[in-house]
Order: sequence, then C-alpha cells, then structure tokens
Amino acid sequence: KEILEKYHDLFTLKWEGVVGNIRVPSQAEWEQVLTNCSAFLFYGMERFMSHILLNRLVAMNIPKCHLMILLDLTRSKQSHQRITKSDIHKSCLHIAIERPTETAVLLSLTGVRSIIANQWYTTLQENAGRLEILCESLLSIGRTTGQTVHILQR
Repeated sequence: KEILEKYHDLFTLKWEGVVGNIRVPSQAEWEQVLTNCSAFLFYGMERFMSHILLNRLVAMNIPKCHLMILLDLTRSKQSHQRITKSDIHKSCLHIAIERPTETAVLLSLTGVRSIIANQWYTTLQENAGRLEILCESLLSIGRTTGQTVHILQR
C-alpha cells in the first residue's frame, strides 16, 4: 500500500483491483480486471496461476494488456497449506502449467504483450524491493520495460 500511495499521482489514478488481504477476488473479478487492463500487477502468495481457473484463462482474450507484472512465488506456512490442498485435485500436467515459463507462454497466447515475472520462489520483502524498483523506473523515471528488467537483473 505504501508503494501504491507513493506513486499514486504519477500514473495510478486509474488503478483498479483488490488491494490487501481482506478477501480473495472471485473468478469474475479476475476476468474483468484482466480483460479491461492495459497493465496488470499481481503481488501475492504462491503461483499466480493457482489463483485463476486455467480453463477460463485459456479461453480469454487479453490484447489490451500491454504489461503484466507477476510478483508471485512467495510462500508462508498458510499459503503452502492452501496450495498443497488445492494441488491434490490437479493433475501433474495442470501443476506443471502453473510454473513461471508455462504461465508466460499461456499469457502470451491470450494476448498479453509483455510479462515481467519471477522465475523462482522469493520472499515478500524481496518482491517489495522489486516493486519499488519497477514503480520508480517505469512510473517516475520513465524507463522502458527492457531497461527496467535489466536493472532488476543486477
């Protein structure tokens, strides 16, 4: 919330979505936000794809989304228990599709033009640092996504 408030006046006047851990967005909310956004930010626990119904995502058309930032792959004891219970009902192939590379491929096929995503598990604090760099570079300084990713890689 601090980062969103810090960059609110630069470009985020039209930001919509769910902020905080008050509730889990419904599938309809996910679909509405994804189909109407020009940029999408996910900052949450576990795999992004574990929060969305796969069969609904692959049927979506998201050509208006120019940039998707997935700051996922963080884990707590509670999130690990939730994902473990959820994964019991999924095939090995379905779980494999939720991995970072496969997620990027699926999102690209739905029309998302650029994707910035974690490749391995990390901490909430490290993702907060990445979000700060992303917001400063993209919103404040006006760097391109390529320049910003290069900074994140260092």
